[in-house]
Amino acid sequence: MSTSYDVKFFEIYRNKSSKTPSYVVRWQVAKKRSSKTYRTKALAESFLSDLRQAAKRGEPFEIESGLPLSMLKAKSARTVFDFVRAYVEMKWPHAAAKTRDSMTDALSTVLPALTKDRPGRPDADTLRAALRKFALLPEDKRPNPTPEISKAIRWLEAASLDLADLNETKTIRLALDAIALRLDGKAASANTIRRKRAVLHAVLEYAVELEELPANPLHRIKWKPPKTTETVDPRVVVNPRQARELLTAVTYVGKRGRGRRLMALFACMYYAALRPAEAVALRQQDCHLPATGWGRILVDVSRPEVTTRWTDTGDAHEARGLKHRGRDDVRPVPIPPVLVKILRQHIDEYGVGPDGRLFRSERGGVVASTAYTEVWQEARKLALTPAQVASPLARRPYDLRHAAVSLWLNAGVPAPEVAERAGHSVDVLLRVYAKCIDGQQEIANRRIDDALVA
Repeated sequence: MSTSYDVKFFEIYRNKSSKTPSYVVRWQVAKKRSSKTYRTKALAESFLSDLRQAAKRGEPFEIESGLPLSMLKAKSARTVFDFVRAYVEMKWPHAAAKTRDSMTDALSTVLPALTKDRPGRPDADTLRAALRKFALLPEDKRPNPTPEISKAIRWLEAASLDLADLNETKTIRLALDAIALRLDGKAASANTIRRKRAVLHAVLEYAVELEELPANPLHRIKWKPPKTTETVDPRVVVNPRQARELLTAVTYVGKRGRGRRLMALFACMYYAALRPAEAVALRQQDCHLPATGWGRILVDVSRPEVTTRWTDTGDAHEARGLKHRGRDDVRPVPIPPVLVKILRQHIDEYGVGPDGRLFRSERGGVVASTAYTEVWQEARKLALTPAQVASPLARRPYDLRHAAVSLWLNAGVPAPEVAERAGHSVDVLLRVYAKCIDGQQEIANRRIDDALVA
C-alpha cells in the first residue's frame, strides 16, 4: 500500500449535470485526483471536514483510494464493533475530553445491544468495562487488559452484528431501546437519551459518508425521544440576601480553612455568572480590579473536569476554549465593586499561582469539583433553614450562576447584554431562564384588566 502526506483539497461544487441535486468533493493525494459525490451539501461538507482533520493531524493518505488510513480502517470493517472502534479512533484527536467521555459512554451502551445471541455472554458490567476502559480507547492509551476484559473483548468481536445489519429497522430499534434505559434497567433521563442518540446518529452518518450505508436508518424510524427540560427551575435561584449569607457561611466551613480559600471562587459564580470550569481557570492577568468602582474579567479559557482517561495530558482538568465559542474567543464580563473587593482581598491573602491562577488547591493544583462541592454542601447547612436545605434551593454551586443571570434579567438589563456577559445566545438565554423572570404575569394581568374595562 503506497501512502503520501502530499494532500491538496478543492472547493465543493454542485453537479449540475445530474437530474437531482448532488455535490462533489474533490481532493488529490500525491497529484492523483479523487472525488466523491453526495446527495446533500451537508454530507459533502462533513466528508471534506473529516479529510481535512486527518491531514491536519498528520495522517498518511493511501494514494490509490485517496483516503486517510483511519477511513480505510473503517471502510474495511465488516462488523459494527470494528466500525465503531475505527470511528472513535478517527474522532479522538480533535475531540474535547468531555466529548470523548460522552461518546464512549453512549457507544458502550449501544454496542452490547448490537450483538448476536452467542453462548458465554459476559455480564453487563463486564461488557461496559471492557468497552469504556479498553476497546474504545486509542491503542496507545489502552492499559494491559485483565483476563476477564480480554475474554469480553473476544466475545464482542465474535458476536457483533455485521455492519450491513444496521440497514434493518429492527436492529436500530435495539440500539434505541438500549439508550432509553439506565444500567439498573430504569428509564434514562430525557437529556441522557438525547445525548446518546446524537452519538449514534453521528456514527451512522459516518457510515453513510463512507458509503457503507445507503442512508441513515434512524431517519426511517418513527421513534420520539422524551422531551427534555431546558428551563432552569426557579426553585434553585437564591435572592441577593441568601447569596450573601451563603458566601459568608462558606468562610466558616471546610478543613484547614478550605472554605475561606474558596469563597472568592463562589463569588465569581454569583457576581460574574462564571461557570465553575471558567472560575477555576481565572488568572490575575484576566482581571482588571481598580481600587474603586466596577472592574472587569476577561474570560478566555475553561478547565472542565474529566477522568484522566479522556485527556491527552493525563490531567483531570483540560484547558479548553469557552463553551459554544471559538478557541480564541474572549468574553468580557463587567464585575461590580463587591466582587472587585473580594478578589483583591483574596489575592492579598493567598497570592496567585506561577501561571497567575487565582484559585488553587492546598497543594497548588486546580481546584477539584469534589472539593468545592463538599464545601458548598456544608455552607448550605449552615446558612439555610432545614426546609431550605431539603429543597432544591442552591443545591449545586452552578446554581449561583443561575441566580446571577436571573437577577440581571429581573433588574431590567437587556437580554442581549445579559447573554453577552453570561456566554449565551439570546434565544437560548430567554428559553433557559423563562421561568426565572419575575413580574411578567402581573404585567400581563394588568394589561388584560385594562382591555376588559376599556
